[in-house]
Amino acid sequence: MPQPRTHALTRDYDSLGFRNAPDATLILADRVIVRASLMVETVFGWSPAELEGQSMRVLYPGQTDFRLVGERARRAMQENPFYQDERFMRRKNEQIVWMEGRGRTLGQDDPHRLAVWTYRPLDAPVAGGGPLTPTEKRIARYLVNGFTSKEIAKSLACSHRTVEVHRANMIRKMGVRNSSELVGRLLDAGAGGA
Repeated sequence: MPQPRTHALTRDYDSLGFRNAPDATLILADRVIVRASLMVETVFGWSPAELEGQSMRVLYPGQTDFRLVGERARRAMQENPFYQDERFMRRKNEQIVWMEGRGRTLGQDDPHRLAVWTYRPLDAPVAGGGPLTPTEKRIARYLVNGFTSKEIAKSLACSHRTVEVHRANMIRKMGVRNSSELVGRLLDAGAGGA
Protein backbone atom coordinates (compact mmCIF):
# COMPACT_ATOMS: atom_id res chain seq x y z
CA MET A 1 0.00 0.00 0.00
CA PRO A 2 1.52 3.38 -0.94
CA GLN A 3 2.31 5.84 1.84
CA PRO A 4 0.57 9.23 1.69
CA ARG A 5 2.80 12.07 0.51
CA THR A 6 3.38 14.78 3.09
CA HIS A 7 4.77 18.22 2.67
CA ALA A 8 8.04 18.78 4.55
CA LEU A 9 6.39 21.44 6.74
CA THR A 10 3.72 19.05 7.99
CA ARG A 11 6.00 16.27 9.16
CA ASP A 12 6.22 17.63 12.68
CA TYR A 13 2.54 17.31 13.56
CA ASP A 14 3.01 18.23 17.22
CA SER A 15 4.60 21.55 16.34
CA LEU A 16 2.12 22.14 13.51
CA GLY A 17 -0.82 21.46 15.84
CA PHE A 18 0.47 23.78 18.55
CA ARG A 19 1.37 26.67 16.25
CA ASN A 20 -1.99 26.55 14.45
CA ALA A 21 -4.29 25.74 17.39
CA PRO A 22 -7.70 27.44 17.08
CA ASP A 23 -7.36 29.15 20.49
CA ALA A 24 -4.49 31.32 21.72
CA THR A 25 -2.21 28.73 23.30
CA LEU A 26 0.72 29.39 25.63
CA ILE A 27 3.30 27.16 27.26
CA LEU A 28 4.31 28.72 30.59
CA ALA A 29 7.25 28.05 32.90
CA ASP A 30 6.82 29.78 36.27
CA ARG A 31 4.24 32.08 34.60
CA VAL A 32 6.72 33.16 31.93
CA ILE A 33 5.63 32.59 28.31
CA VAL A 34 7.99 30.03 26.76
CA ARG A 35 6.03 29.38 23.55
CA ALA A 36 3.02 31.09 21.96
CA SER A 37 0.77 29.89 19.16
CA LEU A 38 -0.02 31.98 16.11
CA MET A 39 -3.56 32.70 17.38
CA VAL A 40 -2.17 34.90 20.21
CA GLU A 41 -1.80 37.69 17.67
CA THR A 42 -5.51 37.52 16.80
CA VAL A 43 -6.63 37.24 20.44
CA PHE A 44 -4.14 39.53 22.21
CA GLY A 45 -2.55 41.64 19.45
CA TRP A 46 1.04 40.60 20.22
CA SER A 47 3.00 38.38 17.88
CA PRO A 48 4.28 35.12 19.38
CA ALA A 49 7.84 36.50 19.26
CA GLU A 50 6.80 39.60 21.25
CA LEU A 51 5.24 37.47 24.00
CA GLU A 52 7.80 34.70 24.29
CA GLY A 53 10.08 35.40 27.26
CA GLN A 54 7.57 37.81 28.86
CA SER A 55 5.84 37.36 32.21
CA MET A 56 2.13 36.59 31.98
CA ARG A 57 1.70 39.87 33.87
CA VAL A 58 1.72 41.65 30.47
CA LEU A 59 -1.67 40.05 29.66
CA TYR A 60 -3.41 41.18 32.85
CA PRO A 61 -5.04 44.57 33.52
CA GLY A 62 -3.13 44.98 36.78
CA GLN A 63 -0.80 43.38 39.29
CA THR A 64 -3.69 42.44 41.59
CA ASP A 65 -5.49 40.56 38.79
CA PHE A 66 -2.26 38.74 37.93
CA ARG A 67 -1.64 37.75 41.56
CA LEU A 68 -5.22 36.74 42.46
CA VAL A 69 -5.93 34.74 39.29
CA GLY A 70 -2.54 33.03 39.55
CA GLU A 71 -3.09 32.05 43.17
CA ARG A 72 -6.62 30.78 42.48
CA ALA A 73 -5.37 28.65 39.56
CA ARG A 74 -2.40 27.34 41.55
CA ARG A 75 -4.61 26.16 44.43
CA ALA A 76 -7.11 24.53 42.07
CA MET A 77 -4.45 22.73 40.01
CA GLN A 78 -2.92 21.22 43.13
CA GLU A 79 -6.20 19.29 43.44
CA ASN A 80 -6.86 18.67 39.73
CA PRO A 81 -4.35 19.17 36.88
CA PHE A 82 -7.01 20.88 34.74
CA TYR A 83 -8.41 24.33 35.50
CA GLN A 84 -10.88 26.61 33.76
CA ASP A 85 -12.18 30.07 34.62
CA GLU A 86 -13.20 33.40 33.16
CA ARG A 87 -11.23 36.55 33.80
CA PHE A 88 -10.42 39.99 32.46
CA MET A 89 -7.26 40.17 30.36
CA ARG A 90 -5.48 42.92 28.48
CA ARG A 91 -4.70 43.19 24.79
CA LYS A 92 -1.68 44.96 23.35
CA ASN A 93 -3.84 48.01 22.57
CA GLU A 94 -4.77 48.21 26.30
CA GLN A 95 -8.32 46.99 25.65
CA ILE A 96 -9.65 44.93 28.57
CA VAL A 97 -11.56 41.84 27.44
CA TRP A 98 -13.37 39.01 29.21
CA MET A 99 -11.63 35.71 28.45
CA GLU A 100 -12.08 32.05 29.12
CA GLY A 101 -8.83 30.54 30.34
CA ARG A 102 -8.16 26.80 30.38
CA GLY A 103 -5.00 25.39 31.83
CA ARG A 104 -3.27 22.11 32.48
CA THR A 105 -0.33 21.80 34.81
CA LEU A 106 2.35 19.23 34.11
CA GLY A 107 3.20 18.97 37.82
CA GLN A 108 0.55 19.25 40.55
CA ASP A 109 3.19 19.66 43.28
CA ASP A 110 4.18 23.00 41.69
CA PRO A 111 1.41 23.89 39.18
CA HIS A 112 3.10 27.01 37.82
CA ARG A 113 6.42 25.29 37.08
CA LEU A 114 5.20 24.09 33.67
CA ALA A 115 1.69 24.50 32.27
CA VAL A 116 -0.20 24.80 29.00
CA TRP A 117 -2.96 27.43 28.76
CA THR A 118 -5.51 28.36 26.10
CA TYR A 119 -7.47 31.61 25.92
CA ARG A 120 -10.65 32.54 24.08
CA PRO A 121 -12.50 35.88 24.19
CA LEU A 122 -16.08 35.63 25.45
CA ASP A 123 -18.62 37.84 23.76
CA ALA A 124 -21.83 36.60 25.34
CA PRO A 125 -24.32 39.30 26.43
CA VAL A 126 -25.21 39.67 30.08
CA ALA A 127 -28.35 37.78 31.02
CA GLY A 128 -31.03 40.08 32.34
CA GLY A 129 -31.54 43.77 31.81
CA GLY A 130 -29.14 44.77 29.08
CA PRO A 131 -25.45 45.28 28.51
CA LEU A 132 -23.14 46.82 31.06
CA THR A 133 -21.82 50.31 30.43
CA PRO A 134 -18.04 50.79 30.03
CA THR A 135 -17.85 52.14 33.61
CA GLU A 136 -19.81 49.17 34.94
CA LYS A 137 -17.46 46.81 33.11
CA ARG A 138 -14.45 48.51 34.73
CA ILE A 139 -16.07 48.20 38.17
CA ALA A 140 -17.04 44.58 37.43
CA ARG A 141 -13.36 43.75 36.86
CA TYR A 142 -12.57 44.86 40.40
CA LEU A 143 -15.64 43.19 41.93
CA VAL A 144 -14.82 39.75 40.52
CA ASN A 145 -11.33 40.08 41.96
CA GLY A 146 -12.58 40.82 45.48
CA PHE A 147 -12.09 44.59 45.76
CA THR A 148 -14.29 46.59 48.16
CA SER A 149 -16.19 49.68 46.99
CA LYS A 150 -13.65 51.92 48.74
CA GLU A 151 -10.73 50.14 47.04
CA ILE A 152 -12.47 50.40 43.67
CA ALA A 153 -13.16 54.10 44.18
CA LYS A 154 -9.52 54.73 45.02
CA SER A 155 -8.31 52.76 41.97
CA LEU A 156 -10.71 54.57 39.62
CA ALA A 157 -10.24 58.00 41.24
CA CYS A 158 -13.94 58.41 41.94
CA SER A 159 -16.14 58.51 45.02
CA HIS A 160 -17.24 55.50 47.04
CA ARG A 161 -20.84 56.59 46.35
CA THR A 162 -20.28 56.49 42.56
CA VAL A 163 -19.10 52.89 42.82
CA GLU A 164 -22.16 52.02 44.92
CA VAL A 165 -24.51 53.54 42.34
CA HIS A 166 -22.93 51.52 39.54
CA ARG A 167 -23.00 48.36 41.67
CA ALA A 168 -26.73 48.92 42.37
CA ASN A 169 -27.37 49.39 38.64
CA MET A 170 -25.57 46.12 37.86
CA ILE A 171 -27.55 44.30 40.56
CA ARG A 172 -30.79 45.60 39.01
CA LYS A 173 -29.73 44.81 35.41
CA MET A 174 -28.67 41.29 36.27
CA GLY A 175 -31.68 40.49 38.45
CA VAL A 176 -29.73 39.47 41.55
CA ARG A 177 -30.27 40.33 45.22
CA ASN A 178 -26.84 41.33 46.47
CA SER A 179 -23.17 41.81 45.63
CA SER A 180 -22.28 38.17 46.21
CA GLU A 181 -24.88 37.04 43.67
CA LEU A 182 -23.71 39.81 41.33
CA VAL A 183 -20.14 38.50 41.35
CA GLY A 184 -21.39 34.97 40.67
CA ARG A 185 -23.53 36.19 37.77
CA LEU A 186 -20.67 38.25 36.33
CA LEU A 187 -18.44 35.19 36.36
CA ASP A 188 -21.17 32.99 34.87
CA ALA A 189 -22.17 35.47 32.17
CA GLY A 190 -18.71 36.73 31.18
CA ALA A 191 -19.37 40.30 32.37
CA GLY A 192 -21.08 41.41 29.21
CA GLY A 193 -18.29 40.55 26.83
CA ALA A 194 -16.04 43.20 28.35
